[in-house]
Amino acid sequence: RVPKFGFKNVNRKEYKGINIESIQSLVELKKIKKSISIEEFIIFRLAEKNDLIKILGRGKIETSLKISAHKFTASAKKAIEDVGGEAIVV
Repeated sequence: RVPKFGFKNVNRKEYKGINIESIQSLVELKKIKKSISIEEFIIFRLAEKNDLIKILGRGKIETSLKISAHKFTASAKKAIEDVGGEAIVV
């Protein structure tokens, strides 16, 4: 017998994607100054309490920030480090 539906991986880690442009909009609203951590993503309702956070590279960032998250895409990490920021993997 062949299963009716596809394989579902029980060990899969699902990340909540947050784009750089949403972080830049928080900077423009003066809610972030120097750094942003996972707790602040939860406070600003970009993620929930048990989410794993992945920073995605869509948009532009213009200020140097220390950003803490569980994962970064290569383009996001490059964009953050190009403006003098720091991408910290938790």
